[in-house]
Amino acid sequence: MSLVLDAGAFVALERRDRDMWAILGLSERSGSTARTHGGVIAQVWRSGGGRQAVLARAVRSIETLPLDLRLGQQAGRLMARAGLHDAIDAALVAMCKDGDQIATSDPSDLGRLVAAAGIRIDVIPV
Repeated sequence: MSLVLDAGAFVALERRDRDMWAILGLSERSGSTARTHGGVIAQVWRSGGGRQAVLARAVRSIETLPLDLRLGQQAGRLMARAGLHDAIDAALVAMCKDGDQIATSDPSDLGRLVAAAGIRIDVIPV
């Protein structure tokens, strides 16, 4: 089981949200590596310098997968099944494995994508 973060989860980390930091810490203590993909990083990354020091610290501990051809194709098929149009969210769900958890500020759309994926993924609102 892995924790998967969407852009809203990163925004919560950047805002020093205690609950989101606790969720990330619990994931790390369980021996699991939190994950995301490069498209999510693009949604939140602006300077990476001193203005985003908290975000830069968080990103170092999270595995970032490439949004490559295979993941893009999986995301496209998932969007079609869910009737949605957000490729970044669809790729996030497409990279999940059975039993993963997604920390998100958009549980409604992610929930629809999870239902379309047909595997057990827990959606954690942040």
